[in-house]
Amino acid sequence: MASGPEDPILERYFKGHKAAITSADFSPNCKQIATASWDTFLMLWSLKPHARAYRYVGHKDVVTSLQFSPQGNLLASASRDKTVRLWVLDRKGKSSEFKAHTAPVRSVDFSADGQFLVTASEDKSIKVWSMYRQRFLYSLYRHTHWVRCAKFSPDGRLIVSCSEDKTIKIWDTTSKQCVNNFSDSVGFANFVDFSPNGTCIASAGSDHAVRIWDIRMNRLLQHYQVHSCGVNCLSFHPSGNSLVTASSDGTVKILDLVEGRLIYTLQGHTGPVFTVSFSKDGELFTSGGADAQVLVWRTSFNQVHYRDPSKRNLKRLHLEASPHLLDIYPRTPHGHEDKRETIEINPKLEVMDLHSSSPPVVDVLSFDSTTTADSTCRAVPGKGEDICRYFLNPLLMPECSSTIMKKKPEDVGDPPSENQRSVPLAVADALEHIMEQLNILTQTVSILEQRLSLTEDKLKDCLENQQKLFSVIQQKS
Repeated sequence: MASGPEDPILERYFKGHKAAITSADFSPNCKQIATASWDTFLMLWSLKPHARAYRYVGHKDVVTSLQFSPQGNLLASASRDKTVRLWVLDRKGKSSEFKAHTAPVRSVDFSADGQFLVTASEDKSIKVWSMYRQRFLYSLYRHTHWVRCAKFSPDGRLIVSCSEDKTIKIWDTTSKQCVNNFSDSVGFANFVDFSPNGTCIASAGSDHAVRIWDIRMNRLLQHYQVHSCGVNCLSFHPSGNSLVTASSDGTVKILDLVEGRLIYTLQGHTGPVFTVSFSKDGELFTSGGADAQVLVWRTSFNQVHYRDPSKRNLKRLHLEASPHLLDIYPRTPHGHEDKRETIEINPKLEVMDLHSSSPPVVDVLSFDSTTTADSTCRAVPGKGEDICRYFLNPLLMPECSSTIMKKKPEDVGDPPSENQRSVPLAVADALEHIMEQLNILTQTVSILEQRLSLTEDKLKDCLENQQKLFSVIQQKS
């Protein structure tokens, strides 16, 4: 069926990465898109016409995941180099490097209030970090294989994770215990996320399936079998009424969760699609994949009342009572095959007025504030450029300012100059030594956690072998 005026349209696309795109996210104000890639770089794209793009250089291996902080002033990224980085989004390349995982890190996710960050890794662990104090808080261990994704619930009280052990687990952030478990014997989930109202989770499966689970009733609500290859990523529309998915079959599909059916198949990429993400206002979504292109699509979905659930969840962030989950009408589990009439959109077959796709790129080299104390800034923003608000963390405050820049009224003031500082050099050296010792301690704890995990795996294997041996003896007797 041909596409109509209310159907999604490809609005623009960006080129700049040299390899496959692994992750994408819109800034909270919907004016920028950040992307991560196999080329080890992060890129920041402006949706304004003829604007520059910024390439952030710092990771030493594939960047697997990224996300804007809720305030929009920071960008978290995960990498196969076993580190997590927290970037201040200006041209100085200011970043903090977190080292606690002992294997590649697969995902990062901020809590809705921006106070915490959760990371998932191939070391089988999930780790939670404090953003204000820039420190590791605790680990969650129950998965027996690589953890591919971990996400906070909208109210921050729960964490959902998926692993190659074919389980999806729900964690309570207060008790730090696993409170629910969903398993699938067919395949494992590549990606998982909460619905905007926090009552359901959606999983993107390696078995080509998309599943919607109700976490209150512990049941499967919907099961979509619409892709012909593994599903790599998904994103809820802010209203919670629709879902966009990305697959290795080269397509992006949009599901209507109210009617329970596939409504659109979008064919803009060449090769597997690895990431999709809706903007916070629901008017746009972006996709990226093996063709190293960032596609930006415009939607005209009904957005009535989509802000209400998120506002209600934010109001509950600091309550002491147990989380109140909004009720939705429970549907019985049912499969979805591509039988009903759907719309297929291929922008390559249509004449479209797209914006320029290859903006000029400015390289921003990483300056790691956690390991270097006496360093100069690599670059200074030009006159009139927006300066991102710095997070409330002294480690992320700029350490030098070589020029006086004009700022808009909403921007923060200039950082203190050297002659305004009153911290003695001896104290600074002592603090640096303490930071080094804490880093060593964190590494030691991580090694011990890894050894404990290996010991648990070996003990599990021994118990399984013992059970098999016991069964054989019973059969012979």
